[in-house]
This record gives sequence, C-alpha cells and structure tokens, in this order.
Amino acid sequence: MKLVTAIIKPFKLDEVREALSNVGVQGITVTEVKGFGRQKGHTELYRGAEYVVDFLPKVKVEAAIKAEMLDQVIEAIEKSATTGKIGDGKIFVSDLEQVVRIRTGETGPEAL
Repeated sequence: MKLVTAIIKPFKLDEVREALSNVGVQGITVTEVKGFGRQKGHTELYRGAEYVVDFLPKVKVEAAIKAEMLDQVIEAIEKSATTGKIGDGKIFVSDLEQVVRIRTGETGPEAL
C-alpha cells in the first residue's frame, strides 16, 4: 500500500480529482496549505505599498492506494495538474505499513 501526496495549484483540484476517480481511486483527502519552492513567493501591490508574499496558496491531495495502482495514479496527477509553468507542484510517495477501517475493523488493502 502507498500514500500518494500531491501539492498542486488550487485551480487544478477538480481536474486532479476527476483524473484520480477515472483511474479507480475511491477516496482522497484535500487540505488547503501554503508554501513555496523555487518560486520563492512573489510581490504584490496593496494601497501603493509593495509586499512580499513568501507563502503561496496550494492544495495538498492525499490518496491511500494499492501498490499496483501507483504508476497510473502518478500519471493521472501529472497530466491533470500540469500547467507547464513554475509552481505546478510535487508528488510524494510513501509506504503505508498499516491501514484500519474504523467502522468494520478491516485491515490492510481491504480497508482501502
């Protein structure tokens, strides 16, 4: 089992959700986050004064999946989240040691 975490631009969320659904991902968790990478933020003008915005709004999408779905899931996120511009985001993959469905007590891949 794997945990796929993607940090994407907020306006790409619907496309990513639809792409993941199309490859068979049954559930995702979405969190609004802020951060920066190579972009290093940007400057904005507000009432004539210039402000540096260090942290940019992003969306973190997490999906717990079966290991055999990994390549499809990564490809779906890449294709649906890309704009071709800096700040498109990143995808992180981690191993899941244990999953438990609280309602039924199922464990492992059956709990996904």
